[in-house]
Amino acid sequence: VKQEQQDEDAPPVEKQKPDFGLSGKLTEETNKVNGQHIDSFNYFINVDIKKIVQANQEVKSDADPCFYLKYLNVHVGKPDVEEGFNNTKSTTPHECRLRDMTYSAPITVDIEYTRGTQRVVRNGLLIGRMPIMLRSSNCVLTGKSDYQLSKVNECPMDPGGYFIIRGTEKVILIQEQLSWNKMITEDYNGVIQCQVTSSTHEKKSRTILLTKHGRYYLKHNSMTEEIPVAIILKAMGIASDQEIMQLVGIDPETQKRFAPSLLEAANHKVFTQQRALEYMGSKLIAKRFTTAATKYKTTADEARDLLATTILAHVPVPSFNFQVKAIYVALMIRRVMAAELDRSAVDDRDYYGNKRLELAGSLLSLMFEDLFKRFNWELKMIADKNIPKIKAAQFDVGKHMREALITAGLETAISTGNWTIKRFKMERAGVTQVLSRLSYISALGMMTRVNSQFEKTRKVSGPRSLQPSQWGMLCPSDTPEGEACGLVKNLALMTHITTEVDEEPVIRLAYNAGVEDIRLLGGETINNPKVFMVFINGNILGVTIAYRRLVEVFRMMRRRGLIGAFVSIHTSFTQRCVYIHTDGGRLCRPYIIVQAGRPLYLDVNEENDSFIAYQERDIDPEKTTHLEIEPFTLLGVCAGLVPYPHHNQSPRNTYQCAMGKQAMGIIGYNQKNRIDTLMYNIVYPQSPMVRSRTIELTNFDKLPAGQNATVAVMSYSGYDIEDALILNKASIDRGYGRCLVYKNSKCTIKRYSNQTFDRIMGPMKDGVTGKIIAKHECLDTDGIVSPGERLTCKQTMVNKEMPAVKSNNPIEQKESGQQPIAYSARVLVSTNNEEEFLVKILLRQTRRPEIGDKFSSRHGQKGVTGLIVEQEDLPFNDYGMSPDMVMNPHGFPSRMTVGKTLELLGSKAGVLEGKFHYGTAFGGSKCSDLQDELFNHGFNYLGKDVFYSGITGEPLEVYIYSGPVYYQKLKHMVQDKMHARARGPRAVLTRQPTQGRSREGGLRLGEMERDCLISYGASMLIMERLMISSDAFDVDVCNVCGRLAYSSWCHNCRSSASVSTISMPYACKLLFQELTSMNIVPRLKLQNY
Repeated sequence: VKQEQQDEDAPPVEKQKPDFGLSGKLTEETNKVNGQHIDSFNYFINVDIKKIVQANQEVKSDADPCFYLKYLNVHVGKPDVEEGFNNTKSTTPHECRLRDMTYSAPITVDIEYTRGTQRVVRNGLLIGRMPIMLRSSNCVLTGKSDYQLSKVNECPMDPGGYFIIRGTEKVILIQEQLSWNKMITEDYNGVIQCQVTSSTHEKKSRTILLTKHGRYYLKHNSMTEEIPVAIILKAMGIASDQEIMQLVGIDPETQKRFAPSLLEAANHKVFTQQRALEYMGSKLIAKRFTTAATKYKTTADEARDLLATTILAHVPVPSFNFQVKAIYVALMIRRVMAAELDRSAVDDRDYYGNKRLELAGSLLSLMFEDLFKRFNWELKMIADKNIPKIKAAQFDVGKHMREALITAGLETAISTGNWTIKRFKMERAGVTQVLSRLSYISALGMMTRVNSQFEKTRKVSGPRSLQPSQWGMLCPSDTPEGEACGLVKNLALMTHITTEVDEEPVIRLAYNAGVEDIRLLGGETINNPKVFMVFINGNILGVTIAYRRLVEVFRMMRRRGLIGAFVSIHTSFTQRCVYIHTDGGRLCRPYIIVQAGRPLYLDVNEENDSFIAYQERDIDPEKTTHLEIEPFTLLGVCAGLVPYPHHNQSPRNTYQCAMGKQAMGIIGYNQKNRIDTLMYNIVYPQSPMVRSRTIELTNFDKLPAGQNATVAVMSYSGYDIEDALILNKASIDRGYGRCLVYKNSKCTIKRYSNQTFDRIMGPMKDGVTGKIIAKHECLDTDGIVSPGERLTCKQTMVNKEMPAVKSNNPIEQKESGQQPIAYSARVLVSTNNEEEFLVKILLRQTRRPEIGDKFSSRHGQKGVTGLIVEQEDLPFNDYGMSPDMVMNPHGFPSRMTVGKTLELLGSKAGVLEGKFHYGTAFGGSKCSDLQDELFNHGFNYLGKDVFYSGITGEPLEVYIYSGPVYYQKLKHMVQDKMHARARGPRAVLTRQPTQGRSREGGLRLGEMERDCLISYGASMLIMERLMISSDAFDVDVCNVCGRLAYSSWCHNCRSSASVSTISMPYACKLLFQELTSMNIVPRLKLQNY
């Protein structure tokens, strides 16, 4: 019976995966963790790219009015690679990684154009190549089962969402931006202003309405100075002052505040629309280049065009009817007035509802649009040039398509991370980063990273602080320390980023739900306090009195699935507005509707309209609208790995988020097939004994990074001071903390333009003995190292010969540099895209922990190994067990990581019970339950044991707290950091020792160390360190004029009468000469002491 009982308690591991209910389903629905990247890219490939081509579908030429080119359709294919001439075959991401190629697919178009007099239609013409995001709809891996993925050497756990450009994996980070097309009132150095950043497909511009000396002005980049707002309104066709006042507001306070602005318009003698336009035209910034069409325009016409298309560009102006735009300007004036009267009405820039996140799709669509316009412009130039020429064959535009433009443009943008778009004056650096492949978690964490466009150097606390509006959207713990703190953030577990939804059906629904069109109403009606204005994506849609009914209808329709789930609607009572949003880049997360009992996505703004219960017991049937699904989804991927994070001091969780990304672990199931520049693999990874729900949702238990070490919390010798750890030698012998370090070196064999080429020679033989020379012992007969060879320092791996420019040194050998003994694990011989011969060699080193290697538990408790002790000297308990690791108890009191003590209890109970315990945030296994389990198995319920000294064999006089804790081995190993030097290379210019470990540099005795020696008066030591051991140099000095002489001759005095030789640092001599070159003459006075 007992056996059966046990089996019931602990089912086999496969079945033990608990049902996460809703949170699990929703996380899977948002596609593991990084669905947002893939959704965004799919939207771009399937929808956006077609819109862009449609918007720029015609190319015409000035040379021939009959000539035209029209794009009928655009299609992005599946990724392929060209093998030989005109022979393409489908490719896989793994092949591109190995062969240093770009994982991209052809972009083909169907076009219709004229050739001479006939009309030609051509299908499937290549205009460029689009890098393909892994796991997106065009990727080879989509929809494949785990077995099929293993056939193409891909790991089924790999998140995807990145690109492969010339063999390196690149991620486009999520970029944080201020919301577009939205009025934001702010206090700018004491001046209240209202700014709108308009963004449409054609234009991006920023319009600011500000106050100056009690009058209101509109400021825009295309004008030389600010323009009085009354003149702007008159230019929009609202000529009489009465109409202007009705728009702005008719209450006495508004009239009093706005009167000076009307007076100013009168002072400028502006009374009619024409006069207002002329006034604006006089303030325009002159265009740098004018086309033929603009020459005939008057300045008034130009001003009118500017008003229609550039100022507040997102507000449409149908056939120069400025009514809606005038209402918008009037509303901006009212917002500024409200903020002047009540400073609390100022908007918060850092409020997360005012932010939008830009994903890979929207960034790529900007880039592609820019390149496509340039592509069409080039075609037009070619047509203009070639049509007038008289030739036998007529001009055929299909032969002049240069696909390299779009291909190279997209490739360089992703590989360098520089997004430069001239039309929008947009210049951004660091948009992409190389995917960090230290461990599985570091790759996942990178996919959820949010990058803010704020300068990191400014010490401003506002944008860095944790906003209440980020609750549940961004992880509160996962942010780096240092200058990027609070600017680089990470998404929480269930956050979803919206993609754009078509607004047309939503507008129709709003009009049917009682919104009245604003163009039918007068100014006084709009300003009535009972009337609420309705906005959609920042544009005025209309007004309504029954705003509550409108919101209820919308929410009911959304619940029934008649409009998109990610359309949001919320009311602002201070501004008397109802906002509807269908745009992309808003953050939202799921909640349960209390009445309906099913999940629904709310964005940051709509959360403010809701009353959300945190747990079921908090529900108030009268008020509560929504219920939080799971409390632990507040945290992100990295913070979710910490067991019992709610028992730790807050910064400790932040430290663990940074260190969890540096832990060695498994990269993926395909790690043995990869050839990466640097790869750290732990040899015996283990799944943690205390896990959290996040760990199972993110599959960290299948690809772990760490080992469960039995830890005794006690002081042992003095080698454990300041967080140092003491390791058991026997554990290390059995493989604890052992890791493999893989490095790759590659070389290419090129063909040169002058018919010469590199080649690989066989190993060289000694002329006398006929044996292969020692350097080449590890080479195969083909001159490349064979797999499994032991390489010692400075041995040749590839015997490559390059044609020398001057034939004095023809052979260059690729040597293994100053590195410890390694083994060649794999050798790859292939060709890359440039038809070059490619050789990649993967070197493997096995490392066991040594003194100085860094370890860390999952609570930010990092430490280095201080001592490795024989097992017989370590303490042991009643069962004869010695700990793998001894940790100093002084690490607990000041750090307050109570979660670690709970993890130890949980692991200990789990090992005895044979099951995993949960340390999920805001939940997890209860401490009392763990203590009961320990007690039932005959252990002390406090987790303490009796230990005996390994040296004397006597019992220790205290109980020792001990049990398993999950420890991570970090990538910082002493073997990569250790550095010392006696003599070595020197820099050419200063003749001082070089700097840095890789260049065998010296250890610098800096400014502060020098001060220290001065304070001791150790003058001979100072001279020895700063001159003799560094860059001593003998200089001739003239005693008469005190300037430097050369070979006992003073060029200044033109004599060699009194020249002395002294020693000084070479850098000092260099400084004197550089000063002399600037006409500053240092003179040395010499004396004998």
